[in-house]
Amino acid sequence: MKTIFFLIISALLIHQLQAQSLSKPLGNLKSYKKTSNGVVVQTDHGNLKATVYSANIIKIDITEHAAFNDFSYAVTALPDAQVKILIQDQRDNITISTDSLNLVITKKPVRVSLYNKQGVLVNGDDEAFGTSWIDDQITTYKKIFPDEKFIGLGEKTGGLNRRGSGYQNWNSDVPGYETRQDPLYATIPFYIGIRDSVVYGIFLDNSSKTQFNFGASQDRFSSFSVDNGDMNYYLLWHSSVAKILESYSWLTGRMPLPPMWSLGYHQCRWSYFPESEMMSLAKNFRDRKIPCDGLWFDIHYMQDYKVFTWSHDRFPDPEGMLTQLDNMGFKNVVIIDPGIKVEKGYAPYEDGVKKDMFIKYSDGKEYNGQVWPGWCAFTDFTKPDARVWWGTLFKEDIDQGIDGFWCDMNEIASWGAKTPDNLVFNFEGHPVSHRTGKNVFGLEMSRATYEGTLQLFKNKRPFVLTRSGFAGLQRYTAIWTGDNLAKDDHMLLGVRLVNSLGLSGVPFAGVDVGGFVGDASSELMARWITIGAFCPFYRSHKEYNGKDAEPWAFGENTEEISRNYIQLRYNLLPYIYSAFYEASQTGMPVQRSLAINYSHDNMIYQTDYENEYFFGPSILVAPCVSTVRATKVYLPEGIWFDFYNNKKYDGNSEMWYEAPLEKLPLFIKAGSFIPEQSPVQFTAQQPTDTLTLHVYYSSFNSHYVYYEDAGDQFDYQKGDYYKREMQLIASSKQLVLAKVEGN
Repeated sequence: MKTIFFLIISALLIHQLQAQSLSKPLGNLKSYKKTSNGVVVQTDHGNLKATVYSANIIKIDITEHAAFNDFSYAVTALPDAQVKILIQDQRDNITISTDSLNLVITKKPVRVSLYNKQGVLVNGDDEAFGTSWIDDQITTYKKIFPDEKFIGLGEKTGGLNRRGSGYQNWNSDVPGYETRQDPLYATIPFYIGIRDSVVYGIFLDNSSKTQFNFGASQDRFSSFSVDNGDMNYYLLWHSSVAKILESYSWLTGRMPLPPMWSLGYHQCRWSYFPESEMMSLAKNFRDRKIPCDGLWFDIHYMQDYKVFTWSHDRFPDPEGMLTQLDNMGFKNVVIIDPGIKVEKGYAPYEDGVKKDMFIKYSDGKEYNGQVWPGWCAFTDFTKPDARVWWGTLFKEDIDQGIDGFWCDMNEIASWGAKTPDNLVFNFEGHPVSHRTGKNVFGLEMSRATYEGTLQLFKNKRPFVLTRSGFAGLQRYTAIWTGDNLAKDDHMLLGVRLVNSLGLSGVPFAGVDVGGFVGDASSELMARWITIGAFCPFYRSHKEYNGKDAEPWAFGENTEEISRNYIQLRYNLLPYIYSAFYEASQTGMPVQRSLAINYSHDNMIYQTDYENEYFFGPSILVAPCVSTVRATKVYLPEGIWFDFYNNKKYDGNSEMWYEAPLEKLPLFIKAGSFIPEQSPVQFTAQQPTDTLTLHVYYSSFNSHYVYYEDAGDQFDYQKGDYYKREMQLIASSKQLVLAKVEGN
């Protein structure tokens, strides 16, 4: 009997030990020391560092190793040395306090919790799991509350509220992706939590494959995991979603003011060629009086698909053609892929080999993958010298008259879609494998392109568009959401993707209007072009074998709708440019989910209304599919005006709104200012000298900041701009224009 009892106890102990070995917790506090801006804690199984970055931001680093890895491609801010910090050692915990928050680190076991100054828990570790390892993967588990919502996370499909879903970050080439597909092309591991009256942000700063679980397949916790490397994340607390975004964009950087022409309408196809077709396209826009600023050259402009070349047969005189297009008011953008063809005599390849610019295997041999030109080498954009070298390759294109560059296939994409993990990336002199380098490849390609063309353009603003990226991409580039489908559900998905990118620090984003894969109906194109007019980046783009997709290719009715809404976009450019100025100053997106202003209004998260958004601070857009002629609209709290007839509506209300194809539902918030210019056909064309200002009366005081400058250079940094604050004084119904700032 004793033997049987002993065997049972032994089996139970072995089972318990095996279970414990599957998950190794951080453990208890063994010792700690104060630093100038936080604490470093030694635990049973690792080390934790808490660093105060600002009164509202604290970084948490957790590692199994003796040293912490503080390098980041995403974060540009440094800890603010002026922040007042109080560190208190109590019996059961250590508390780090600023003027805005308290971070509590319990000792047994080590857990991290964030509180506001009123003592309300903002975000806390799950008591059972905290942070722990399963093999090489490290996961932080957070408490989840019954009413908690999660928004953001960058380019992710699904609904506005991420609750109940799980996501992976691993930048992927996914042509014709589904409406629930994950992952897509870009990684931004930043989300915002919302519950009761509390909002907070979490940014996971690790470029390897990461996982997020917002109560998917379980209801016990939310979590985020890192497959390779350490757990490095930032806790952000503030009073509103807008302030969280301001803090996050302070961390990761804000977009520079874009060139004005990039805010106009753009026409693209895979591909327009030869030269005569491109010139015919340009002439059609001008003859039909459809405004347009950008014409785009896809891969067929190249000689044998080799980057930094022109096809001798299709475009025998690129400089002459580009000069003609420039004289017609068009800016020109070319696609640039990262793959450089392995070919003797091809200057970019031979020079890259000579100067050691390409990614290699761990044994030192050059990595080659197959893309459009055949076998290619790939620049190691995580190597500083390689970024500078890449930038010099744009000189001939710029000298010939190219105005912008479109970075594609930079996930890295290649035939077979299985880039090996034993590649070595320089990573600023600290080599890492593909597992760590992949997700930042697109970011650093965009950076190299922006910084290189900035040098070559001198005082002219560069324009870069990317398909792939990582947190912080807004410092260098706009982004579009890749190879979507010509379907109604993709049209609405695109709205949510751009909204989510805006919630993730990226103001300049867009979709392929009309759908890249498949053929849109005339009704779908008409509806999509109206929605696109209220998107930060406005470009129509179509696949190679599809039908024509220019505004006039769908019949007279669609052409007229396109003309009217593209023209409306140009009329509203003063309003749009002022919104981009705000983005450059505060990180506030141009296309704004209603969750920014109405975070705690449960109605905005409903399926019927989650696609609604603000374009700029004042225009509420209620997108609807092409098959309906009336749609349900929800107007949040406040007073609203119909954009078309000024009819007044009370907020906190649902209604059916007539929405024929020629009428996208648009509403203006009371207290708004909408500046509008006279019609132009392209942004370099001067409007009349009269600026029309639409003011929407409100019973409360409101204000607006109007901004303009030359739109194409950096002289605004020297004071060459015009900025004016406008106020509406409700009690006296007075419009007050403040003194002009700038030259």
